[in-house]
Amino acid sequence: PACGARLVRLPTESDTYCVNLDCPAQQVQRIAHFASRGAMDIEGLGEQRVELFVQKGLLCDVADIYELRREALVGLEGFGEVSAANLLGAIEVSRGRGLTRLLVGLSIRHVGPTVAQALSRRFADLDALIGASADELGEIEGIGPVIARSLETFFDAPQNLSVIERLRALGVDLASDLY
Repeated sequence: PACGARLVRLPTESDTYCVNLDCPAQQVQRIAHFASRGAMDIEGLGEQRVELFVQKGLLCDVADIYELRREALVGLEGFGEVSAANLLGAIEVSRGRGLTRLLVGLSIRHVGPTVAQALSRRFADLDALIGASADELGEIEGIGPVIARSLETFFDAPQNLSVIERLRALGVDLASDLY
């Protein structure tokens, strides 16, 4: 791992992982995944730019994307007035992508597009999902105990709830697009 932490192999899995949430490489990958085509689809915010923005202190988590300002971008490598305006426009459009893409973008373990769609069909918004019990989650086709536990773990983490609250305050749509 880029951070020097040791890798951990979870008991029921074959892969090993860096579990350090502050790992710079994981930070870049989480933000780049959030901005990717399969998630919030923010055109112009690929891994290279995310890495630059993290290095410059402009991004620490996914909510920081919605706080980027033209003044901070113009003058950075590859950014003039037009490219900054284009990126900020793409970020603005992404605010309305809805719950399915947001769930994919949040990098919740075991939650990809199929699971995100099932959750969006069942819950009206992210708050309803956060408040759901393991039993309620287990009633959804395709969601077993592993995914239910993964969702509970994600939503039990204060740092994740803090990012979600910031996303809400910054105008990101937390409502289901399929409910």
